[in-house]
Amino acid sequence: MDFDLSPEQHLIRETFSRFCDERIAPEADNLDQAHAFPQELFNQIGELGFFGIRYPEEAGGTGLGLVAFTLALEEIARGSMSLAGAVAMQSLMGTKFLEMLGNDDIRSRLFAPALRGEKIGAICMTEPNAGSDLGSIATRAHKAKGGYVLNGQKTWVTSAAEAEFFTVFARAGDDKQLTIFLVERDFAGLKIGRAIEKMGVWALPTSELALEDCFVPDSHRLSREEGDGELHLRTLLSEIRIITGAMAVGLGRAALDAAVRYSGERSQFDRPINRFQAIQLKLADMATELEAARQLVRYAAWLTETGQPARSQSAMAKLFASEAAAKIADNAARIAASYGFAMEYPFQRYLRDVRFTLIGGGTSEILRLIIAKEVCS
Repeated sequence: MDFDLSPEQHLIRETFSRFCDERIAPEADNLDQAHAFPQELFNQIGELGFFGIRYPEEAGGTGLGLVAFTLALEEIARGSMSLAGAVAMQSLMGTKFLEMLGNDDIRSRLFAPALRGEKIGAICMTEPNAGSDLGSIATRAHKAKGGYVLNGQKTWVTSAAEAEFFTVFARAGDDKQLTIFLVERDFAGLKIGRAIEKMGVWALPTSELALEDCFVPDSHRLSREEGDGELHLRTLLSEIRIITGAMAVGLGRAALDAAVRYSGERSQFDRPINRFQAIQLKLADMATELEAARQLVRYAAWLTETGQPARSQSAMAKLFASEAAAKIADNAARIAASYGFAMEYPFQRYLRDVRFTLIGGGTSEILRLIIAKEVCS
């Protein structure tokens, strides 16, 4: 059910729904098995203008807003979570700090082509001993003549092997707060490490990264002042969670659709299994939770787009949508029984890929603490 979508939002959803059906879904299993970055589809999504949907026209985007963006992303995730993860990262964390804080050279040379999908950006926050606790980030940036020298280890860097530039969070000098730097791929001292083998999103390569005496010129300190990194990051947290929720909704849709198709085709005891009440009850619960998740994500996106506070709502949307998608994927596999365990059916991919949404944007436990703090304040 859709409430008050504009003609432009309807068009965005229809465009990417058609693209999913015609281009993404038929290739999803092949992408998964290749364990490689989906470059061709990534480029085609760039040609459709996806990367600029949520950026204003004066920045080179189309200014259609966060609601339109989540509509498109949901459709992409319905086809492939790996592809959705790659394009979502490019559209927000990979490019936003360049748009917010970059100088004219950075915006024209890196940000503008990134909006067209011609250059890929990545973000480097997570470290071996720093995940949810950003206070544990140990990467250091020491002031030097004309810039900074960065040293540290990053991990879980999405699209690292393909990226041309990296947004890096580090501590400048003895400051306990974080500062944001832009490191280009050809900077000496930047080293892409091993690829991390994962249980899901196989077509979304994730790697370790090392900074060893990596010189970054003053022009590439994105922070306006040393130590303002977390302040800028907080402006994006609601969007990160909403976007993750939208991807969860897309996967949940795919899993539910697959379960409906399978239960209508599979016969036992001389009738399709969707005629048995036990299967009908599962499908009803799956559809209800999916619709609730969609509306929570849509509402949080609308609040954020219209400039209203959405800290709690974005946390609720991401929490509910990711947990609902995990339950839907599990029930879909249960409906398929043995075939839910078979690699030839997509149920196993949904079960594996949904874990991505449970982690990205904050774990469910962290989100519950955020919501509880708002409720108890």
